[in-house]
Amino acid sequence: MSAIPKRDRKTERREATRNEIVEAAWEVAREHGLAQLTLREVADRIGMRAPSLYSHFGSKNAIYDAMFGQAWGECEQVSIDALDAAPTDPRGLVRTMALTYFDFAVADLVRYQLMNQRTIPGFEPSPEAYAAAVRALDKVIATLASIGVTDRGDVEIWIAVLSGLVDQQLANDPGGHSRRKLIDRAVDMWADGVGLPAAKEAQK
Repeated sequence: MSAIPKRDRKTERREATRNEIVEAAWEVAREHGLAQLTLREVADRIGMRAPSLYSHFGSKNAIYDAMFGQAWGECEQVSIDALDAAPTDPRGLVRTMALTYFDFAVADLVRYQLMNQRTIPGFEPSPEAYAAAVRALDKVIATLASIGVTDRGDVEIWIAVLSGLVDQQLANDPGGHSRRKLIDRAVDMWADGVGLPAAKEAQK
């Protein structure tokens, strides 16, 4: 009979505190904007003195780094779950990918800004935090390759089209659905350009 591994309660408490700090940072950023994040306000949210935060994060940019990694990790998981239930026809698959990312992106402006826009002077994500973003992009590339889209230019155009719709939605109709309604047309226009079969053709 194998022994039950001992829990490292100190590490668990430390990780729980780090998670609490990150969640408080998201709250502050959503209320005041990413660039207005302060260690003092984050500390106040969790009943901690600001200098004590440095025992968990070495700087404010380290908190941004944890937020960045968390955001892309969530995006990666949402995408994986959606692809598991996606239709098999090429256009249906692309449409599922597009709607999943669009809905995730527009659901949280601050999260999207941190993930995709350089809104914080001097902040660069660490390789560890950036790894989730790389995996997410690799998943897009691999999924498109599975339906015959292997030209990197075609992939980049698709990313640009989808990102443009997200940006327009957030800038001009936050909380609305006007650009989401255009995704079907965008998918078909792009799919026509790269030669993906229509749904009926794919079923033959």
